[in-house]
Amino acid sequence: MSRTRPSFSIARAGPDFAGAAAAGGAEREAWGMEQFCLLPSSGRSSLHAMSDAPAHPLTVADFDFALPPELIAQHPAPERSGSRLLDGRGDTPLDRRFRELPSLLSPGDLLVFNDTRVIKARLYGRKASGGGVEALVERVLPGTQEVWAHLRASKSPRPGSRVHFAGRDGGSTAFDAEVLGRCGPDGSLFHLRLPGDPFALLERHGHVPLPPYIEHGDDADDERRYQTVFARAPGAVAAPTAALHFDAEVLAALEAQGVARASVTLHVGAGTFQPVRVEQLAEHRMHSEWFELPGATVDAIARTRAAGGRVVAVGTTTLRALESAALGGELQAGARETDIFITPGFTFRVVDRLLTNFHLPRSTLMMLVSAFAGHERIRTLYTHAIRERYRFFSYGDAMLLQRR
Repeated sequence: MSRTRPSFSIARAGPDFAGAAAAGGAEREAWGMEQFCLLPSSGRSSLHAMSDAPAHPLTVADFDFALPPELIAQHPAPERSGSRLLDGRGDTPLDRRFRELPSLLSPGDLLVFNDTRVIKARLYGRKASGGGVEALVERVLPGTQEVWAHLRASKSPRPGSRVHFAGRDGGSTAFDAEVLGRCGPDGSLFHLRLPGDPFALLERHGHVPLPPYIEHGDDADDERRYQTVFARAPGAVAAPTAALHFDAEVLAALEAQGVARASVTLHVGAGTFQPVRVEQLAEHRMHSEWFELPGATVDAIARTRAAGGRVVAVGTTTLRALESAALGGELQAGARETDIFITPGFTFRVVDRLLTNFHLPRSTLMMLVSAFAGHERIRTLYTHAIRERYRFFSYGDAMLLQRR
């Protein structure tokens, strides 16, 4: 199978790999395979905690905008903190550099990062018949040699068959995977058994799972730059992109400024690129992702609140984890799945400011930032960003938002 990245158009229906994610660990044993596979896509809307909703039903068209294709960043900025930062806190948008971030925060503020680590989740191979296969591993099942993956092939492999995956050089077969079955309401995920530790096999033979709008194949620079400098827990198939701008110098400046740090772990799934295929938002089925909120982070947030500081989420994945953990009204530590779908009218309980990249039109992340900063405010900021030629999406620039 060719490894040329497909061209991407803003108007296209969606990425090649999009579908439900699945939980791991104890939940897998408790639910059983059939029920467990259906858990992330339950057939219901996943809107949560709506209040002060707009007078008219929201549609996908409310979050559309025209983006010149040349503004889609194909490569990162030469230096992480050299990217641009749109300061959207006040009435007037201000153009800055990311390295200025420490001066925009106050002593006693708390930055919360997502410390997930991107795995080399993309594999290329062939079926026994000779037909090409491209795989994107969505979830490594803890404590096993099994994974759930999206497969693209001219004809789907059957349960019991084997897929021969090549090494990174594209040469002879590196390892075989057994197809155990399929799961998900639309059969989008394949259950595979690998011949060894999945993380080790992917690290040795896999490719960086670049987003569908990045048109070049992955290289050594992507291995380094599509990963945060503080990545710790392997499991993500997409980077928490707002955190890609941080480097050692910015982190040191934040510490000198008296800004505290804490972390969550949310393994970003391929569903982050999943398009909204229905007009009415209430009908959209949100993908599910696993996250863990440490007790130390809950304590850090409590201390920040007590001292009058602000909680700043680094990225939408961090925000989703924090707000999911507070849906019951009180922030709860622990590990769980979230399919939270944040749209205008959502009641935010934890996050005061959000650092985020620029997102795809008509996407759930556009809806999230609109809920956080205000729909019209986001339209104003995006209009400014396009006019000033900011770079968009995963390798693009960042913006700092204040909760409305």
